Amino acid sequence: MSGHDDGAPVAQPASFEFTPENREQAAKIIAKYPPGRQASAVIPLLDLAQRQHDNWLPRAAMDKVAEVLHMAPIRVYEVATFYTMFNLKPVGKYLLQVCRTTPCWLRGSDKLTETCQRKLGIGLKDTTPDGKFTLVEVECLGTCANAPVIQINDDFFEDLDPLKLERLLDSLARGKPVTAGSQTGRQGSAPEGGPTTLLK
Repeated sequence: MSGHDDGAPVAQPASFEFTPENREQAAKIIAKYPPGRQASAVIPLLDLAQRQHDNWLPRAAMDKVAEVLHMAPIRVYEVATFYTMFNLKPVGKYLLQVCRTTPCWLRGSDKLTETCQRKLGIGLKDTTPDGKFTLVEVECLGTCANAPVIQINDDFFEDLDPLKLERLLDSLARGKPVTAGSQTGRQGSAPEGGPTTLLK
């Protein structure tokens, strides 16, 4: 199997086992579903396996999820290859997911992708030689009011422009703390100039 549909072969581990803590967590997840509907836990179990395995899903992990849920492995592969949140090959420490859907595109997401490529010296679906950054484009991240947005691992960085993005990448490269959310300081999805109604 290959990740991100680029066709590049990926070295696969021979086996995968959940840690004792994750086995316990998997049992709690499965218990949320009624008898006979355990397969409904496939997405959270794949997520659990991916987090355990350096943020990517080897085939052995998908096979383990199939075994735990008593599913045909192909059914698990179908889920893992459909959703972009699952990485089928190793990714960098920081997975940069640039939203390219219409609101973000209209507000400059193409420039954000270009900034990442130029600053990091990589193309889409590539990882920097030091293993720190992987760059991909994704569809709607759901924060249209604060476009353009990039998701980095589990955090959203909103209201970006090329300069703010460069500063963010510099901080991540140096291991400095960064603040998720709006990069212009606006609260939630308030208007860019600040609230205009219900001020008192």
